Amino acid sequence: MREPGPGQVRIRVEAAGVCHSDSVTVGGQWPGLTLPRVPGHEIAGVLEAVGEGVVGWKVGQRVGVGWFGGECGHCAPCRRGDFVNCLNMVISGVTTDGGYAEIVIAEARALAAIPDGLSAADAAPLLCAGVTTFNALRNANLRSGGLVAIQGIGGLGHLAIQFARRMGFRTVAIARGREKEPLTQKLGAHHYIDSNEQDPAQALQAMGGADAIVATAASGKSMGPLVGGLAVRGKLVVVGASLEPIEINAIQLLAGARSILSQFVGTAADEEDALEFSGLQAIRPMIEVVPLEKAPEAFARMMQNKARFRMVLEFGKK
Repeated sequence: MREPGPGQVRIRVEAAGVCHSDSVTVGGQWPGLTLPRVPGHEIAGVLEAVGEGVVGWKVGQRVGVGWFGGECGHCAPCRRGDFVNCLNMVISGVTTDGGYAEIVIAEARALAAIPDGLSAADAAPLLCAGVTTFNALRNANLRSGGLVAIQGIGGLGHLAIQFARRMGFRTVAIARGREKEPLTQKLGAHHYIDSNEQDPAQALQAMGGADAIVATAASGKSMGPLVGGLAVRGKLVVVGASLEPIEINAIQLLAGARSILSQFVGTAADEEDALEFSGLQAIRPMIEVVPLEKAPEAFARMMQNKARFRMVLEFGKK
């Protein structure tokens, strides 16, 4: 059994989320990727051992590790405390072995405590999709009671709706087709816009304009027109990853001081905040659980957008 080095811990994995971003490892697409490499950056488990110099963590504690696997501490963003944008970041499942395994060695600085009452299977997706949408809303400088729209009802969107509702925003869900409306209502949306039937920007303006629109769908083409639905000083917050360009009408930005922001994962402290908030507010991901032996099938299902809405590998499950 491999022992953790200084500043490291050994985690017995109980559950690991399967994410689209794992494709950069599975497909060998990450620049400088060293193979072989175990993918997986949504890791929930129990501490089995702590290395020399590790403070504040103890054997038996429930912990999680997300995409953020630790900062270098010396690059320009790190020197200014912007650890999530570290230029030399340790990335779980990319620069170091990840969660598709029974045991993981991780940096102690990457750990987030999992609160009681939150299962490992539920916690795993919250370490990526959860913290991303949680941070997208809480870092957008919004006022409770404001109008917030969530575009896309998928792995990110179904969590964003729950966070928006629990944070006290008037929540609008935007998706294609009326068949998705009941689910969005169950998740907490106050309003639903079917983009097949009406223009989302016009519908939002009829409600007074959105203070923020969280764009979760992986489609740059669909994001640009949403700017027209923003209120004065409204924000388009991009969290969905797309290679397509986002085409924006500059006049819509200038007239009304509207802006475009982005949010990509978070630090270990952010992950812990997202887990705590989810535990307090009964926010849970919608998951499909399979055993580790079916990891290839789970990955394929996720990449084919057939999962509803997150695939999770659960260890010890038959």
